[in-house]
Amino acid sequence: MNRFCVAALLLMSCFVMPAAAVIETYEFSNEELEQRYQDLSAELRCPKCQNQNIADSNAPIAQDLRKRLYQQLEGGASDGEILDYMVARYGEFVLYRPRFSGATAVLWLAPVLLLLAAIVLALLVLRRRKDSGERTGGELSVAEQQRLHTLLDESESGS
Repeated sequence: MNRFCVAALLLMSCFVMPAAAVIETYEFSNEELEQRYQDLSAELRCPKCQNQNIADSNAPIAQDLRKRLYQQLEGGASDGEILDYMVARYGEFVLYRPRFSGATAVLWLAPVLLLLAAIVLALLVLRRRKDSGERTGGELSVAEQQRLHTLLDESESGS
């Protein structure tokens, strides 16, 4: 019974460990700054986690980014200035929605170009089907009709 209790306590402690993660709380000078903090922290990607924003990540670098974001907001920086700073420091990757530039043009234009290519391909396939359908199921030309009559006459006279 004693071993069972120790094993159960160890197992329960494994589930409690993640709850002990550090969560920062910042005191903002007004509610507008707090809302901007929430919006920006949801917009910035954690460089380590790659698929989490800095608001959801517990990585040390995300904690540093949240602290820097708080400092800049309290320092009076605009959203654009904060985003420019983060991009200059961590690259365009830190933004969930990268800005349109020469380096990111493929990201923004690829879906549109692929859609246009698919439409053009579908139209070409449909046109080819229509053209081949007219040739095989349509009327015979005069030369084809004469050839057909000749073959029919030969087969009737031969039988």
